[in-house]
Amino acid sequence: SPESRPGTPPTRNPAGRLFVPDHLRREVLQWGHDSTLAGHQGVQRTISFIDRAFWWRTLRRDVQEYVQACNICARSKTSNSPSTGELQPLPIPKRPWSHISVDFVTGLPDSEGKNTILTIVDRFSKAVHLVALAGLPSAKTTAELILEHVVRLHGFPKDIVSDRGPQFTAKFWQAFCRLVGTTSSLSSGHHPQTNGQTERANQQLERFLRCFAGEHQRSWARYLVWAELSNNLHTSSATKLSPFEVCYGYQPPVFEHQEPEVDVPSAQQLVRRCRRLWNHARTAIQKANQRYTTQHRRRHPPGRLFHVGDRVYLSTRNINLKSDSKKLTPRFIGPYKITHRLNPVTFRLQLPASLWIHPVFHQSQLKHVFFSPLSPQVTAPPPVRIIDGGPAYTVRRILDSRTRGRGTQYLVDWEGYGPEERSWVPGRFILDPTLIQDYRRRVSSVPGP
Repeated sequence: SPESRPGTPPTRNPAGRLFVPDHLRREVLQWGHDSTLAGHQGVQRTISFIDRAFWWRTLRRDVQEYVQACNICARSKTSNSPSTGELQPLPIPKRPWSHISVDFVTGLPDSEGKNTILTIVDRFSKAVHLVALAGLPSAKTTAELILEHVVRLHGFPKDIVSDRGPQFTAKFWQAFCRLVGTTSSLSSGHHPQTNGQTERANQQLERFLRCFAGEHQRSWARYLVWAELSNNLHTSSATKLSPFEVCYGYQPPVFEHQEPEVDVPSAQQLVRRCRRLWNHARTAIQKANQRYTTQHRRRHPPGRLFHVGDRVYLSTRNINLKSDSKKLTPRFIGPYKITHRLNPVTFRLQLPASLWIHPVFHQSQLKHVFFSPLSPQVTAPPPVRIIDGGPAYTVRRILDSRTRGRGTQYLVDWEGYGPEERSWVPGRFILDPTLIQDYRRRVSSVPGP
């Protein structure tokens, strides 16, 4: 019937509300969501706000699509949804010390000339080695530490998991790993869970040091050997065995009456015992991974998948954007195009060179871009103008200044570009002197502390 068509006015309008025909709905949605009066609220609040004065049959659906596709909301608001996607456990090793993970604990007070700890974790037995250092080492020193504290005792590892610190992205480290036949597995951008073994070991280490060195914090170095021994004596929740048992086939006695338990009659029996314990540990780790995966699926629903070619927003949580206030900085930037899918949860983005960050990210750092014919689309940057044979861009405003050599540089916010494109330029590149004058007036009007 004519009345059932979406754009047809109803014969009976809800009391006190105006019917909105098709050609006016975008305008009403912009008023009810984008205006300063509306305040870019969520779906339910926007529906309630518009529904007080206006009505049409698809109001709820149109508001939901409009709010989801709002570019300003997508960049300005944090995501309250739990991260989605499958858990991707690392492969389970077949023996102790074939696969390790490494990390650093920093920010400690000086203790015996040391202020940093290198944490090395065997991903199979969960054993740790803890090494006190005078500071973050170079790639060359890190390689020497691996030779001294891992290779000397356990042989060459097959794989080393680490974060993307400069020690592990350096060409020297990559060359060292190739020469010794070890693969270097780097965690995806801003997703420390990839290196969860050392994250948990570091948490346990910090708890231990708080308990024993909390009152005399500069004494932590003397407790490091005890922290390592304590970890390796305790039963792992994953393997149900202690790291000592998995590595050596027996638990070191703590008391004299435990001595008979560790008698080793023959080498053959020791080998058989180790093999049996390794099989037990591997089975236990598999069961633990299955349990973690089940828990992850319960807490993190599958959600919408990301694909190559999708345009996504990137979280700014771990990106140092140049801005006046961290609190007022956009929570997401973009959108950017996904160019590669490295594994089910890790993606490479096409980022502007000005960001100076590694372009590979875990999906928890990404957010989908939604499109709606009712919502204004993201406007492309204005075309580049050519002045005196070179490209010229429009300056929106100047944010900061600094002295470099004999000249002054200004932090510029460019017209039509996001905060990730802000950059420092020499003052002579700013052709409009009123921009500098306006910046100096704003700075001089700010009261001092």
